[in-house]
Amino acid sequence: MIQLQLQALRVVLQVEAGASLTVALGRVKARVPDAAWGGVQDVCFGVFRHLGLLRALLDALAHKPLADRDVEALLLVALYQLEFTRAAPHAVVDHAVRVCAPLRKTSARGLVNALLRNFLRRREALLQLARRTDEGRWSHPQWWIDELRRTYPHQYVSILTAGNQPPPMTLRVNQRRVSTDDYLGLLRGAAMEAVRVGSVAVHLAQPVRVEELPGFAGGLASVQDLAAQYAAGLLDLAPGQRVLDACAAPGGKTAHILERADVELLALDRDNGRLALVRETLERLGLRAQLKCADAADLPQWWDGVPFQRILLDAPCTASGIVRRHPDIKWLRRPDDIVNLGAQQQRLLEALWHTLAAGGKLLYATCSVFAAENQLQVSTFLRSHPEAKLLPLLDIPEGPEIGNVKGQILPDARHDGFFYALLQKT
Repeated sequence: MIQLQLQALRVVLQVEAGASLTVALGRVKARVPDAAWGGVQDVCFGVFRHLGLLRALLDALAHKPLADRDVEALLLVALYQLEFTRAAPHAVVDHAVRVCAPLRKTSARGLVNALLRNFLRRREALLQLARRTDEGRWSHPQWWIDELRRTYPHQYVSILTAGNQPPPMTLRVNQRRVSTDDYLGLLRGAAMEAVRVGSVAVHLAQPVRVEELPGFAGGLASVQDLAAQYAAGLLDLAPGQRVLDACAAPGGKTAHILERADVELLALDRDNGRLALVRETLERLGLRAQLKCADAADLPQWWDGVPFQRILLDAPCTASGIVRRHPDIKWLRRPDDIVNLGAQQQRLLEALWHTLAAGGKLLYATCSVFAAENQLQVSTFLRSHPEAKLLPLLDIPEGPEIGNVKGQILPDARHDGFFYALLQKT
């Protein structure tokens, strides 16, 4: 456990310094034995999932901010273990005290021991105290809570609650290779409990490594959230269409488009490393597309002047609808990110509209729940483009239950938060 706590606190420090959780975990992975890696990931994800509560607990215990960031990170890790895991409390405390040695903070051993033992003695009272503030109660930044409360006065509690839960593992079954029912049979044969939640979607009762999934290497299935799976259906695809996936990485929606229809697909991404993920996904699934590294909004870089019948713009966004998968996002984002990303979204919409054929359809998508990135962005575009028509979303099974605003899917136990708007050029 000493190595688990030590590597976890190093990840916490890196994220607090601005690194993404994915990058920070990648930096320490080589130091962690394979058998312990799952535990390190669980603790790191858990700390950021519940960081508001953990910080409030630490404030109540210490009575003043801790001057040493290493010790603070160690205590956050240990408090998460004590409150949210089955680790033996005495072992968590003992090992946290011992971690002070490799940190070269032996003078902090008494403080670490005293604070953690105080938490164990006064746990219920401290939890009640910590949850008196919004951040302590919901483990989201105050500005984020305020934005959701303003936009969704009746749903903000459920959105915040969903954001703090572990996400479901949802698969998309590749209909070109196997039916959904047959794949459910393969899962049962592998002793993996699963239920069908859509025409091509299944939920696993327990997450597993993708390498353990039947036929994963052979392209029978992919991991993709249920709400993300709606995109390909909403595009109203037909064989032979010229289709653009403008911000394609990591390639889940790209692949789903090609699984559904024999189209001529161009997939763009401005990052070569992320474009490689698209290529790997298509190769695993046995699918073909033209891939190009380019900024989708810079048309001279990539467009040959031939219009597209369908465009998917999965726009860069705050990712506020998928924080349960990336809990560090809550703490790395700032309010002005919404403004900056909104400018990017507007730039992409304006540019790509020029490449859409008359009668063609553009699907604007984000994995956000913030109105400024979604319905307000689309409303602004429609006011300046009289030739653009907002079409009804006919292929989302939830129908009117997807949210209080058309196209806004709010996160719940079944899926992440997403937004879709289908625009047609008349």
